[in-house]
Amino acid sequence: MKQQILLVSPPFTQLNTPYPATAYLKGFLNTQGVSVQQMDLGMETILVLFSKAGLEKLFSDHTHSVSIGSANAKRIFTLQENYINTIDPVIRFLQDQDPTLAYLICERNFLPEASKFEQIEDLEWAFGTMGIRDQARHIATLYLEDLSDFITEVVDPHFGFSRYAERLGMSAHSFDVLYGELHKPTTYIADLMLALLQKRIEECKPTLVCFSVPFPGNLFAALKCGQWLKENYPDIRIGMGGGYPNTELRSISDARVFQFVDFISLDDGEAPMMELLSYLDGHIDVSMLKRTFCLVDSVVTYCNGCLRPDVKQENVGTPDYSDLPLKKYLSVIQLPNPMHRLWSDGRWNKLTMAHGCYWGKCTFCDISLDYIKNYEASSATVIVDRMETLIAQTGERGFHFVDEAAPPALMKAVALEILSRKLVVTWWTNIRFEKSFHFDVCRLLAASGCIAVSGGLEVASDRLLQLIAKGVTVEQVARVTDYFNRAGIMVHAYLMYGFPTQTEQETIDSLEVVRQMFEQNILQSAFWHRFAMTAHSPVGMYPDKFKVKTLNPEAGTFAHNDLDHDDPSGGEHHLFSAGLKKSLYNYMHGICFDLPMQSWFDHKVPETSLPSDLIEQYLARPDGRETKATDLVIWIGGPVTYDVVRSTLSIAARQQTIEIRCPQSEGLWLVEVLDAMTPVRKTPYTYRSLQENYDLNGLHDFTLFWYGGVMEELKRVGLLVL
Repeated sequence: MKQQILLVSPPFTQLNTPYPATAYLKGFLNTQGVSVQQMDLGMETILVLFSKAGLEKLFSDHTHSVSIGSANAKRIFTLQENYINTIDPVIRFLQDQDPTLAYLICERNFLPEASKFEQIEDLEWAFGTMGIRDQARHIATLYLEDLSDFITEVVDPHFGFSRYAERLGMSAHSFDVLYGELHKPTTYIADLMLALLQKRIEECKPTLVCFSVPFPGNLFAALKCGQWLKENYPDIRIGMGGGYPNTELRSISDARVFQFVDFISLDDGEAPMMELLSYLDGHIDVSMLKRTFCLVDSVVTYCNGCLRPDVKQENVGTPDYSDLPLKKYLSVIQLPNPMHRLWSDGRWNKLTMAHGCYWGKCTFCDISLDYIKNYEASSATVIVDRMETLIAQTGERGFHFVDEAAPPALMKAVALEILSRKLVVTWWTNIRFEKSFHFDVCRLLAASGCIAVSGGLEVASDRLLQLIAKGVTVEQVARVTDYFNRAGIMVHAYLMYGFPTQTEQETIDSLEVVRQMFEQNILQSAFWHRFAMTAHSPVGMYPDKFKVKTLNPEAGTFAHNDLDHDDPSGGEHHLFSAGLKKSLYNYMHGICFDLPMQSWFDHKVPETSLPSDLIEQYLARPDGRETKATDLVIWIGGPVTYDVVRSTLSIAARQQTIEIRCPQSEGLWLVEVLDAMTPVRKTPYTYRSLQENYDLNGLHDFTLFWYGGVMEELKRVGLLVL
């Protein structure tokens, strides 16, 4: 029997763009000739709920519940006509279908307002530099969040725009709570979700429905859908995979889970899917499945007898976003954080440069799992081919490379390939702050369309960075972020507090490093995360090495990942959360750099032990970079001509024409060689071959010329040494 597959992203992930897992898997299955469709059930539920008809039904069905609600819920209910009459225009505006509505929204007498608007004066200050459409998007986002608060309080406590029943899926060592919740009557939101699923089931008549569950906030909805399918379409087989099973369900043994799904696959989905199809078609025994849990004789069994290797990155195909409502996603602006703005505003095509992490050593990270440890890169040609395919398919030129850490050499190759094809794109990704990101590499990335990078500064302490095995120092991070900033690329830093043995002094010193980096404008965005110990990280596997004690080391019968721990040699980490976030909020807005550290905290904290100009000192040091014979020399500075009469080299840059005095012999040589060094020619010179060409043209003393004024000016305006 030829299988008909439906891939489903269950509620809820993002409002602005599809979570890419189903598109990745569909792209691969296309290469195998498999019949497959996909749906973003979360987005479809949102669009039905937040519509005129949806709000009319919501308010009418919950009249009695409001009587015992809060004053805020009662206010929203009283204003229901305002919400009902404005919801469709607001949704269209957030879909970029009605941009002129921004003027009306910003007048502040069009949309009803509830508790989310109580701090609007502060928010107006925070967003004061934004244009009218951005301000309107933020106001419209607050409007939706007011409705979300009403739904959570009055309609369904599990609701959230980017999560559903997240609490039930987090650290669920036992399946008992989830099992009990799944047997309660369906909620209003669940009824909407299941009605949409039924409609799609009737349309495409699948034999196999697979749910991608990336986060705890997707788990309950996936299981609820599975439960409904079991009751109404018992012949349909049900699979589950994604980030949550990959990290949380690796030791699952509770057979009750398989009342809701038939198969749970781990790690990369391509090969397990093909083996599952072979099994369902009767070609292989259940034992020959790949990395898949299922019931065998009523016992949870891990089937991994397949010897077929995983699919190479070169062969996974291009993600396929067809049959997703790409024009209906909502560009919202929730927080005054530049990186969060990128995350939630605009639709990005998701791609991956390399599978896994080329570094793979950080002790807080799940480096024992396949999605981290199995590193494999695609070629730059294949990556840019996929970019062009997605542009043609989606009409979007924005790309978010979702790598664990994009490799610098591959990023450089991708940038050159983009420039060689004269492709106009915008892209951003996650990196490690490697020393190989020198200024010229950052300029190349910017020229290819890179607008932002994010990376881990983590604990911002050299001792702790060494304990983490991050492979960077505070000085190195400062230098790299400075290079990106000077190249015009926004930098977001992931920050961590509460790592094992971190003292209160080190926490304050880390905050001082962050303060100075924002003051020097080498960071534009950041976010503090509290350290979480996981079972698959070196800290979780070898806690004694990090002087901590695991409080719940044994795996449960359901999820097993997050580990409670005691850190006797570290500080009282929980005391720092509010102060770290409050100070960072102000630093991101360029203020309060002169306030003492104590002003951010309610408890006594030590003074910083670091000099107030530490980062400034780091940036003032020479980088010590030397040109190597094998370095590539690339020209991105614009067309070059030479005026013999005026002995002047002219460069037509985008904003201005730059003129450089230059002897005729060198000038005429440069016109020819700079044109040959442009990425579009695909014949880059190395430093050695450039020197040889110089000598072959009868010119003398290349070293003197290379370090002379003409070449220094060319290096400033577009000659890159990579």
